[in-house]
Amino acid sequence: MAGKDGTGDDDPDYDWIYGSGSGTGSARPPRGDDPEPTRRIPVQPRPGTPPPRRPDRLPPAQQYGATPEPAGRPASPSWAPRTSRWKRPRTYVRLVVLLLVVWLAFLVAVPLFTWSKVDKVAFEPKGDRPADQPGTTYLLVGSDSRAGLSPAERRKLHTGNAASELTDTMMLLHTGDGPTTLVSIPRDSPLDIPGHGVSKVNSAFSKGGIPLLVQTLEKATGVRIDGYVEIGFGGLVGVVDAVGGIEICPKRNIRDKPSGLNVKKGCQEVDGATALAYARARKYSPISDLARVQQQREVVAAVGKKVLSPWSVANPVRYWRLNAAVPDFFRFGEGMGPWGAAQWALAMTDTPKSCTVPLAGADASWDRKRAGQLFDIIAEDRTDDITPQLCTATGLAD
Repeated sequence: MAGKDGTGDDDPDYDWIYGSGSGTGSARPPRGDDPEPTRRIPVQPRPGTPPPRRPDRLPPAQQYGATPEPAGRPASPSWAPRTSRWKRPRTYVRLVVLLLVVWLAFLVAVPLFTWSKVDKVAFEPKGDRPADQPGTTYLLVGSDSRAGLSPAERRKLHTGNAASELTDTMMLLHTGDGPTTLVSIPRDSPLDIPGHGVSKVNSAFSKGGIPLLVQTLEKATGVRIDGYVEIGFGGLVGVVDAVGGIEICPKRNIRDKPSGLNVKKGCQEVDGATALAYARARKYSPISDLARVQQQREVVAAVGKKVLSPWSVANPVRYWRLNAAVPDFFRFGEGMGPWGAAQWALAMTDTPKSCTVPLAGADASWDRKRAGQLFDIIAEDRTDDITPQLCTATGLAD
């Protein structure tokens, strides 16, 4: 600091800081030789106060939030390359979880989308009906309606008249506390059709639609029908092809010109067109319609097993094709939701008791006594009590 005379730092007013020289105005000796240099005044702690502890200094990386290295593990140098996320196990765990979530969403969304396009039809008749009964009974109808089939498709499938609209297949499926039971109704069975007299039961469909058919069967059996499922000719072909074919096991060589069927005996895989012909063939057999209902039950059971097989769910292409075939060829009764349809499909895959309604002869007329006993048991949900005499493959007494 300059003195008053501008000669430098020899102002005596600052001698208490820098120390003085040998006399007034004399040059200040170098600080190293100063007999009384500036000293730091020691700080005395207050009585009873511990001396301050010098804080440990954190490494620079940890000062900004970095995780310290585990004990015993050498710190990674700052220049070391970062590990790829694809080499971290948790990356693959997250990827698997994401794929499972997407897959489950696909499995749920596709049937819901399909159900939004399925036709729902009124099937419950008006007037007197059997009271509510334990268990659930479905009416499965295979309609020979050719609607939606082109002339070329009708020729290929040997379905004939485009205007025909009869119920080629009728089955009652009952589920409850006992074994699931499937009962075929021959289409030529003569029954009392309300308002039309006695006629073949399959004609009720064309005379009064689904409600009249349901009313006819409820009156004849005393069993209340809770649900309705209809599949057309093209529907069976589409579903069978969607699941990659089904297995049939004819017990003899069959060549049936009207249906276009030509197969050898023994178990074999067939496509949709052959499965349809197998379900329709009857002219080759002396018991005609009775042989056909056995084949129809065989086809329905085979389709059900394929539809609900794990591969139909695990294979996204098959799953999509199967669901895509449903809206075009299936119709369900009003009041049946996706869950009800799934329950029906599941029941169709396992029918421990499968037979034809008890018949008095090959003309498909019912044996009223045995048929009454069978349907009383079903109405009371006591299917464990169904005897082999009441439930035979052809309906005829052994």
